[in-house]
Amino acid sequence: MKYKSTRGGVSGLSFQDALYTGYAADGGILVPESIPVLDMETLRSWSSLSYIDLAKKIVPLFVDELEIPASDLNDLLDKAFAKFTHQEIAPIQRLKNGLNIMELFHGTTWAFKDLALSCVGQFLEYFLSKQKKHLTIVVGTSGDTGSAAIEAVKGFEYVDIIVLLPKGRCSKVQEQQMITAVEKNVHVYRVEGTSDDLDIPIKEIFKDVAFTKKHNLSSINSINWSRIMVQIVHYIYGYLQMCPRCDGEVEIIVPTGACGNVTSGFIAKLMGVPIKFVCAVTQNDIVARAITKGDYSMSDSVIPTLAPAMDIQIPYNMERLWYLITQDSELICKLMTEFESNGKVDIPTFLKNQIKEIIVATYVADNEDIKTTMRRTWEENQYQICPHTAIGVAYYNSTLKSDNQRTSVVIATASVKKFEEAVVAAGLTPQKYEEVEVLFTRPVKYTDMNKGENWELILRDKIEEIDR
Repeated sequence: MKYKSTRGGVSGLSFQDALYTGYAADGGILVPESIPVLDMETLRSWSSLSYIDLAKKIVPLFVDELEIPASDLNDLLDKAFAKFTHQEIAPIQRLKNGLNIMELFHGTTWAFKDLALSCVGQFLEYFLSKQKKHLTIVVGTSGDTGSAAIEAVKGFEYVDIIVLLPKGRCSKVQEQQMITAVEKNVHVYRVEGTSDDLDIPIKEIFKDVAFTKKHNLSSINSINWSRIMVQIVHYIYGYLQMCPRCDGEVEIIVPTGACGNVTSGFIAKLMGVPIKFVCAVTQNDIVARAITKGDYSMSDSVIPTLAPAMDIQIPYNMERLWYLITQDSELICKLMTEFESNGKVDIPTFLKNQIKEIIVATYVADNEDIKTTMRRTWEENQYQICPHTAIGVAYYNSTLKSDNQRTSVVIATASVKKFEEAVVAAGLTPQKYEEVEVLFTRPVKYTDMNKGENWELILRDKIEEIDR
């Protein structure tokens, strides 16, 4: 398998190249040069596999054995999931009124990002230790990515990681998970701005091809292909858990911000898995507007909500979705150039309609919807959900009477233990977790980036300091 850019200027990259690449040199994002297709017989034969064994079937479809031999790849996947606290990795809770919740938060930082990033860390260590080559990872986070990325690579000899988080816009637990990483290869910045604001200097640095190559820079945000690849596994696993005979379609409800998670599901669909999607979003609703109206435009500002990891106005993986449907890099360049210049672009009708065949609905929730849903789920099931998951459940509840025959599952993106503020706001009593209490006793290490400072220059200086 080789990889290419959505904008047509880069092709023929190996998996190792893709692993090291954030934004491509032409400004685009990497995708496979072809999508492997699964037949129903193959899917059915996988229905009894464990999560890890299923990963061992899917990941090799995208990683050439000449790059990572099968036995090595299997070992890496075993190591990646070794710290997960639930034997099933991604269990499905079956609750009242047909509500099914797929828990993707049993990794070390209690969010779905652990599923992919635990594997990415292993892939990086595998290649870099063989080459004795140093890599600097630059990550912008809206909440969960930063801590999962740090956890994946902290202490590595050949990796340094720089994480930018939006100060005061993550939950206290999310921020604490990042600023308590005191390992010498971890560098955390609290940025006085939104997650979209902090992405701007990162993208500018990656556009500087000479600087990126000189310092061997990479990103493991969901622009990084390897994350999208690993996340395909939980969609196929979820389908097989809900429909083991592979004789029907499953609706998967995805709380989303930058569209990285749903992009993985989109690829699973293109591989032949009978699934359809609902994108559930906060009032920062660019994804919903793009899908329903073809209106891909930024609002004047990001609205802080109870679901901070989804408070995003630039869902950069939409570019991947558009390319996967059209395979038209000229069109993608045109759309993205207009968006990057004007902050808005109208999606062509044919493209909007094709996306709606796979992402069949969207749902926009405000803070009241989130709080009401968190309370209702607790009252009906004695089960607490995080505010992001609540947006997906809110959609499910809103359509309960109209369609009782469907098979559906809501993606639970994070553990409620990370969002005490939202639990309190919903009028519920936060449960006590020893692991959370311990977190707040640890020493911290971080640097603040304030408004008015040159964030790009600060980043460049840190990158050069690391390389000295």
